[in-house]
Amino acid sequence: MIQCPRGTRDFLPDEMEKRRFYENRLRHTAQTFGFREIETPIFEDAELFILRSGPNVLKELYAFKDKGDRDIALRPEMTAPAIRMFVNGMSNDPKPIKIFYFGQCFRYERPQSGRYREFFQFGAELIGSATPETDAEVICMAASMIKELGLKDYKIHIGHIGVLRQAIANAGVPKERTAEVLQKLDKKLYDEARPLLTEMGVKDDVIDSIFTLTETVGGTEVLSKVPGEAGDYLRQVTSYMHAMGVDNFDIDLGVVRGLDYYTGMVFEAEAPALGAEKQICGGGSYTLSELFGGEKVFSTGFAIGFDRILLAIEKEGQVYEPKGIEAYVVPVSDDVRLKSAEIVAALRAAGVASDIDIMGRKMAKAMKYASAIRAKYVVIVGAKELEEDSVTLRDMTSGEQKLVKISELVSSIQ
Repeated sequence: MIQCPRGTRDFLPDEMEKRRFYENRLRHTAQTFGFREIETPIFEDAELFILRSGPNVLKELYAFKDKGDRDIALRPEMTAPAIRMFVNGMSNDPKPIKIFYFGQCFRYERPQSGRYREFFQFGAELIGSATPETDAEVICMAASMIKELGLKDYKIHIGHIGVLRQAIANAGVPKERTAEVLQKLDKKLYDEARPLLTEMGVKDDVIDSIFTLTETVGGTEVLSKVPGEAGDYLRQVTSYMHAMGVDNFDIDLGVVRGLDYYTGMVFEAEAPALGAEKQICGGGSYTLSELFGGEKVFSTGFAIGFDRILLAIEKEGQVYEPKGIEAYVVPVSDDVRLKSAEIVAALRAAGVASDIDIMGRKMAKAMKYASAIRAKYVVIVGAKELEEDSVTLRDMTSGEQKLVKISELVSSIQ
C-alpha cells in the first residue's frame, strides 16, 4: 500500500472542515485590519531563498532542476515570495501596502510533533513604512489573530535587533560574522556561542554581559536598560499597543530572529501548552526588496505556524465540533425518488446544505447514516404525504417529527 510521503499528511473531511474554520478566522481578522490577500507560486527560483537566508538554506530546501535546467525550489517560507511579488508588480502602488497570505511551505527537516516537511503558514506584510505605529499595528494584528483562534495561554515577546547588534559590534565581532553569532544567541546556544566569540577575541566578561542582555525580560520597565534610539522606539511601539488594547506582552531583549534582513523591532509569540518548542508566531521590521532588484523599502511582517497553533489549541482542550449538513432527504420508496430529487434540488437552491439517499437504504439504515453525517434534519418523502404536497420533517437532535408542506420546508429548516 502506497502511503503519503514522510512529513506530509492527508486531511480527511472533518479535519479539513476544522482547518478551514480556523483559516477563515485568520483571514477575517486580517481583513478587519485592512489587509488584502495575495497568492504566489508554490515553487520559485532557488536563488530567491538563497538571497534571503544564505547558501546554508539549500540543506533544507526541496530543490531541483526543471526541464529547462533552471534551479527551482519549493518555497520554505512565504516572506521572500511576497516581497518578490511586490518588487515585480506593486512597487509603484500607494504606500503602505498591506497584504496577507496562507499556503503550503516545504522544508526537508526531521518531522516531529507539530513540525512537518509540508507545513502551512499564515503571514502578513505591511510594506512601505517602519515606524512605531506600523510596527504596533502588525503586532496587534498578530495578537488579535491568536485571540480570535481561541488560544487562551500565550505571550508576545518584543525586542529590538539593534540592541544586541550594537553590543556585539562594541565587543569587536566582525560585521560579516554578526549573523553567525546572532543565530546562536537566538536559539540560546550559549555553549556554542562562547567559543565562537572567544575565537574572535571577545573577553569572558564581555561575553557574559552579552549573554545577560539576552536574558533581560520583563515589563516596560525593562526599557530603562535599553539605551538610545532603540529604547525610545520600543517605548513608542508599546504605547501604541496599549492604546489599541493589547497588553499581553513583555520586553525580551533575547528575541533575535537570527536573520540578517531584520532591521529593528522583532517579536515572537509563544504558547506554553507546546512545551519546549512553544513558538507559534514570529516577525519584525526588515528590508528585503533591494536583494530582489527593487528599491530599499522598510517593511514589517510576521508569520504564524498554522500547524503549531492548531496543536496548541488542541493541547489546551479546545475541541472543534464538525457542523454536518442541514438536511438529508430519504425517499421511502422507488416511486418517490424523482420527487425526492426535486425536493433536494430546491433545498440546495435556497442555500440549505443538503444530501439525498442514493444508495436505496431501508429507513433504519438511512437514519443511521443521517446520524453519522451529522444531519440536523431528515426529510422523509413518502407517497401518502406527497398526496397532500407534504413531507415528514424529523429533528435529529430532539427526535421529534412533523408533517410539513413542501412549500414551507425551507423556512422550517432554516
